[in-house]
Amino acid sequence: AVCGFCVSSLSPFSSPSAFLSSVFIPRFIFHKRHAQTTTKYVELIIVADNREFQKQGKDMEKVKQRLAEIANYVDKFYRALNIRVALVGLEVWSDVDKCPVTQDPFTTLHEFLDWRKVKLLPQKPHDNAQLISGVYFQGTTIGMAPIMSMCTAEQSGGIVMDHSDNPLGAAVTLAHELGHNFGMNHDTPERGCGCRVTVDRGGCIMTPSTGYPFPTVFSSCSKKDLTASFEKGVGMCLFNMPEVKVLYGGQKCGNGYVEEGEECDCGELEECMNPCCNATTCTLKGDAVCAHGQCCQDCQLKPAGTPCRESSNSCDLPEFCTGTSPHCPSNVYLHDGHNCHNVDGYCYNGICQTHEQQCITLWGQGAKPAPGICFERVNSAGDPYGNCGKDSKGSFAKCEAQDAKCGKIQCQGGANRPVIGTNAVSIETNIPLQEGGRILCRGTHVYLGDDMPDPGLVLTGTKCGDEMMCLNRQCQNVSVFGVYECSAKCSDRGVCNNNKNCHCEAHWAPPFCDKAGFGGSVDSGPVRLAGKQWESDSGHPGGSAHRPGSRSDHLHQEENHTGTARHQ
Repeated sequence: AVCGFCVSSLSPFSSPSAFLSSVFIPRFIFHKRHAQTTTKYVELIIVADNREFQKQGKDMEKVKQRLAEIANYVDKFYRALNIRVALVGLEVWSDVDKCPVTQDPFTTLHEFLDWRKVKLLPQKPHDNAQLISGVYFQGTTIGMAPIMSMCTAEQSGGIVMDHSDNPLGAAVTLAHELGHNFGMNHDTPERGCGCRVTVDRGGCIMTPSTGYPFPTVFSSCSKKDLTASFEKGVGMCLFNMPEVKVLYGGQKCGNGYVEEGEECDCGELEECMNPCCNATTCTLKGDAVCAHGQCCQDCQLKPAGTPCRESSNSCDLPEFCTGTSPHCPSNVYLHDGHNCHNVDGYCYNGICQTHEQQCITLWGQGAKPAPGICFERVNSAGDPYGNCGKDSKGSFAKCEAQDAKCGKIQCQGGANRPVIGTNAVSIETNIPLQEGGRILCRGTHVYLGDDMPDPGLVLTGTKCGDEMMCLNRQCQNVSVFGVYECSAKCSDRGVCNNNKNCHCEAHWAPPFCDKAGFGGSVDSGPVRLAGKQWESDSGHPGGSAHRPGSRSDHLHQEENHTGTARHQ
């Protein structure tokens, strides 16, 4: 996660602006990958708007220099969480803004995210994009980002106001917004967060209010939130090392990235602990074949078929060493619209979203979704307490009957009040039944500002009926993703992954699982070694298959009160 900037049009990013970017389910065991065990890489593109360009005297080099400083700060902050932020593209709107940028942060955010999805992503694949703006947002807002949206095409990004003469100020705000993308919530007093830096010395990055001195570290709550997000499947695109030739600012031995002409790079001499790499020359030592990666052990490559990344949740797929690379293949997961493994839901961006899990998140253990009539009655109102999000004019939208389960989440049971924070309000609705009696529906309303969606809305990707999923606040058929056509080519011996390739059972070969082989996919590496079957607690990691039963995304708004940034 890095902050950043950009250059007028998106070139191939090879110049100095390239910085470090049906239904069968295999029976495999799921492991919780701890957030701190594997380094994650955020391939980031940073865009500076026209006002930022003007603010820096229309000096392109000055803009780049400032934003490079911001990027370096953010990368340094996130290294402590075992996350590297790689700037893979820069764009500065030196002539005119490519999307509307106004003083309304909510509108600006959504315009920028729409531009990213439609224009930027198809041109240059990346994990996250941030807009650095010279516009002073209305009120006290200094930044805004959707929560728990990392890696999604629709919402992996944010906007940051360059609000301080010191670039560290914007860097902290960008790190804070990126934290929301990762699923980090604010460090509110009732959470009892541990911060190793006292408030008078800056405190922690996700604190609700920040001022000078600026915070530069993350709290225990942020680390806990990050771990929980990764275990849910957030950030499925962050496991691959960026393909890099030259970092922004020029190639350098000691920056921790293996660039063109380098055999390895273990950081600066004083920080390098790698026995396989010469930190001074960035070359391999002695008989070493490799120095980095999950498929490198004792300076040698692990055999093909060695497991290197287990499945982390019910929508994830395992990866295996190829025998030719020290790095584990890029992370792959089940195709959008696929049935979740052992869960009544569908996969979306590698996550299995369900009404039940969202009710538990809001109300604690024992909570469950309310009957359908609750969703229909409450969400047909089109008010703050029952709606399908906001329309283009910012007004609450009524849910059509068929879309009711994609509006405000309705639950039953659980705690007496929402468990998500002190500003969450319980909304209880009693609905009389024709046959007598009443049904109690429990919803929530969390005030995050007039221009912000409510965290009580059903998340994108949630199952809303048989073969149906919530997309853009509508209940749509999962066939829109092409999951059935994709799975049909796998010969009933595998499943379709997010790259539209077959992930085959252990004894069948990709690409179509129609010939004998070692399993896996063209993306994942072979499931097993030649002549050996890898076993796990529940069978083969890629193993035999079985037939299963047939997010307005939340935003955080950052506020600035005469030198103090207030996040509410």
